[in-house]
Amino acid sequence: MIRATKVREQHRWSEAPADTVVLDFDDRHRRRMAMTGTRGLEFLLDLENAVALRGGDALVLDDNRLIEVVAAPEPLFEIRCSDPHHLIRIAWHLGNRHLPTQIIGKGLRIRRDHVIEAMVKGLGARVIEIEAPFDPEGGAYAGGGHGHEQEGHADHAAHDHSSHDHSDHRHHHDDHHHH
Repeated sequence: MIRATKVREQHRWSEAPADTVVLDFDDRHRRRMAMTGTRGLEFLLDLENAVALRGGDALVLDDNRLIEVVAAPEPLFEIRCSDPHHLIRIAWHLGNRHLPTQIIGKGLRIRRDHVIEAMVKGLGARVIEIEAPFDPEGGAYAGGGHGHEQEGHADHAAHDHSSHDHSDHRHHHDDHHHH
């Protein structure tokens, strides 16, 4: 079976794809999985590390043909708020619960969860049921995100952002001035 071993990020390819896969958020975060494209091409996703694929990315097959990744629509809640401060407050509550959250224009999108829906409505936000692709933020500790194909730069997948030494960022009470 032909394998897909590399990923090209959206906007980093322009060739016509050999096939397309339509995947929900969970299926876009894989390392190894047998797949069949919408036109019937069977292949094995066989990446070195698990990668969070995004709609518009391309999987690179052993023979250099490309498979376009399309984000499948999913049942979501779109959260709308009265002003930016209200939106930030709701985003804080979602982040405090470690919920995958997509930031869009003047709102937020989360997977449908009726307990969270009640909480958000209780905080004064409007909640709309929608079907749309889900592409949440990666988070502060998500690392590189993609296992990039090497094109003019070092292998980004081997560069783990969470391992940087930030020990020089000490904060002491003497360094802060209170008014």
